[in-house]
Amino acid sequence: MELRQLRHFMAVVTHGGFTAAARAELIVQSALSSSVRNLERELGAELFDRTGRRVVLTEAGRALLPAARSVLAGTEAARDAVAAVAGLVTGRVRIGTIQTLTCVDLAAELAAYHRLWPGVQISLREATTPELVAGLRAGELDLAYLAPDAAELPDGIAGFATWHEDLVLITAPGHRLAAAGRTLIQDLRDEPFVDFRAGTGLETAVRRLAAHCGLERRITCDVTQIRLLVDLVRAGIGVAIVPRRIGEDAGLPCVSIRQPEPGRTVVLAGRAPRPRNPAAEALLDRLTDPLGFRDAARAAAGRPGGRRPPAG
Repeated sequence: MELRQLRHFMAVVTHGGFTAAARAELIVQSALSSSVRNLERELGAELFDRTGRRVVLTEAGRALLPAARSVLAGTEAARDAVAAVAGLVTGRVRIGTIQTLTCVDLAAELAAYHRLWPGVQISLREATTPELVAGLRAGELDLAYLAPDAAELPDGIAGFATWHEDLVLITAPGHRLAAAGRTLIQDLRDEPFVDFRAGTGLETAVRRLAAHCGLERRITCDVTQIRLLVDLVRAGIGVAIVPRRIGEDAGLPCVSIRQPEPGRTVVLAGRAPRPRNPAAEALLDRLTDPLGFRDAARAAAGRPGGRRPPAG
């Protein structure tokens, strides 16, 4: 049994299928499928039920899951220890995010981090808040941007920074509310809605807002991708409640909702009290204190493995 096979097994579990897993592992699907098949032959049991549209774990697969996680977590810990000694010349940081993150320009932040530590591999996963919390607890993620339902984070998870995002109603350009600027919740009773699938952080926030105000929404269409949600709203299938930045970036009318003004909290979280992975700790410093991170990076430039940041 090879570590590579266990990593490919976990990739299928994490991404829900062989195609997405191969894309995440940067290999062709046939190679990943062959790797998992070889693992199944070595273990003498099938690990996935491949008969449905989505692969699911068999009993043997569920039995292997905790051990695979433990082995891979131990491997990552060993890599982290070497990375600490090597001064971040090499290493890996794993960060997760909700799909509708708008309070942080994550691409720009990761690019700035990469310029300073080009030898560190960045792994980015997009998932729901419960899936991200599970990834943090299992050691599969170092950091994650969450939109938690509750005021308190789960045990063992620490919050390192918090943002508040305003939620607005977005409509098609010719909609009756497009030029209104603001509306009340009760004015939306007859509106069809486009929404995310149940269980996502944004869907939960909107559902709770509607329930609090006694609004029974008529969901015309539910989706799993924010781009598709925006396109459907633009086409006039329904309205949606999203973070203001999403509507503005899409060029759609953004209508403020009054009484109450909706919003949600986004938290950058990780395992308490701080990441043990040096690469993740450096990224956390970047995400929570960019100026302090730059000073620390300059100091690191004089040490083995450090890279001097670009001028300016």
